[in-house]
Amino acid sequence: MQLLASLFLPTYPDPPGPKVASNAVAVAKQIAATLDAAVINVDIPDVSNALSSFLLDLPAKIREVEAASRNSGKALLETVAAEAARCNVTLTRQELKAQPALIGEAAAREGRYFDLCLVGWTANNETARMTVEEVVFSSGRPTLILPDGRDVGALDHVVIAWDGSRVAARAVADARPFLERASAISILTVTDEKVLPGKDIAERLAHGFAARGLRAKAGSIQIGNNEIGIALQEHALKIGGNLLVMGGWGHSRLRDVVLGGATEGILSDLRLPVLMSH
Repeated sequence: MQLLASLFLPTYPDPPGPKVASNAVAVAKQIAATLDAAVINVDIPDVSNALSSFLLDLPAKIREVEAASRNSGKALLETVAAEAARCNVTLTRQELKAQPALIGEAAAREGRYFDLCLVGWTANNETARMTVEEVVFSSGRPTLILPDGRDVGALDHVVIAWDGSRVAARAVADARPFLERASAISILTVTDEKVLPGKDIAERLAHGFAARGLRAKAGSIQIGNNEIGIALQEHALKIGGNLLVMGGWGHSRLRDVVLGGATEGILSDLRLPVLMSH
């Protein structure tokens, strides 16, 4: 069955850089997926009255902001299309609209029609973070978070953050397209962060991979006083990993997301591509 991946590109107030386009196309090519590029342009309700229109010309400012958003979206789609053509990746394109506070929600709702969601991450960009959070926790689909500042390259050494939990198991299942194509798989357990369901859980997962024809190496780390999300990424990079797979801990109520420590560490300081499932 053909894999379908969707790349979400929010354009307000700060659109992602062009690097997310080449990274998303590279990922789609690696897993032989059709890529859908969806820009999300801003739709600002007109709440002006006669006085605000006279003093501020608010309707004109709204039109200006929306036009800038659409122009950014058009440029991003053109960039993705050119990269997809260069890499021979099948591409579809669409333009969505959402109010500023609902951009992430629009992405999550659309993501339910695809096998994999792709979102670019930029430091100190609230729109990017809001979109990632909503897609991870509300789409029901795995989300691949891509650093916006550099080429991600081949995602062929997969590092799995494994604690035996439901969300970790969900993430492992969702990572199958990457695991089947990986040249190396490392299973990483943190032993001093919380009580684990057993001492050999990484080895048990590796044994299950072996039964499926995949070779994996089990290991463990202790993080001490370090933040778990940062420690996981640092160790993954240290052993040559280029994709971290993990479960997303948290819940969303009225778009107020309460995150677990590992999830917060990832979303506050992303250092490599992370596939996250909830």
